[in-house]
Amino acid sequence: MDRDRERIIQYYSGFDEWGRLEREPIEFIINMHYIREHLPPSGLILDNGAGPGKYAMELAKQGYQVTLSDLTPSSVEQAREKAEAFGLTQQFEGFHVLDATHLNGIAVETYDAALMLGPLYHLQQEEAREAAVRELYRVTKPGGVVFVAVQTRMRMSINSLQSPHHWRPNDNMDAIRSFVERGTFDHQDQGRFTGAYYFHVQDVVPFMEQHGFETVQLIGSSSLKAMITDEQQQYWRERGEEQKLLQYLIEAAKDPSILGISSHLLYIGRKL
Repeated sequence: MDRDRERIIQYYSGFDEWGRLEREPIEFIINMHYIREHLPPSGLILDNGAGPGKYAMELAKQGYQVTLSDLTPSSVEQAREKAEAFGLTQQFEGFHVLDATHLNGIAVETYDAALMLGPLYHLQQEEAREAAVRELYRVTKPGGVVFVAVQTRMRMSINSLQSPHHWRPNDNMDAIRSFVERGTFDHQDQGRFTGAYYFHVQDVVPFMEQHGFETVQLIGSSSLKAMITDEQQQYWRERGEEQKLLQYLIEAAKDPSILGISSHLLYIGRKL
């Protein structure tokens, strides 16, 4: 296994991804809203790069049969334990330790829908990203829908400008310029977010379409949340309008004008 894969496994073996989605629920809520909207009414779903399986558990609760895979063995084991704790084990076709670029053992055109909500964050080499998308295409049935998450270069550059000491080495303009040109980021501080790749918003759709997918929608998973401080959110909470705010954030997620400020995007496509 190469150094990059080892670094990803080491990072996620010590990171609480399930807790992150609990602490920062807007990304999960918005993604699930649009996933539900576009899924077939029933079928077999692959959650590829599932981490501890938060999305997979939600889909299993809704009656789908799910296959879960992830690169990190401890995440796969955590997902298996979560399924057992929730009484959902019977909804899972299997729990597999697999690299998204080589879904070994998964047959061609198996899935009615497939999620890939993590791997493209970490594949810094273009050939690796292409391999992951080719594998996604291979295992999805014709007409099947896919949900693919990416991170945005513009949001990361904004983060670096606003909090340079939090995103070293992006604490100087030359480094930020270099990042914007290349899209790759390796955190200078030990134990922080592992090596990552960030897309230009305008490159996401062409990248997926050149690998055989028809675009259905591109949404901003975190919507306008990055622009609203906790103090500002508290105002709407105290007014009793938190649910109305959430509904607006869900609707705003599909507005193309906010894609660049959303930290995560969700590409929704169909295999031709």
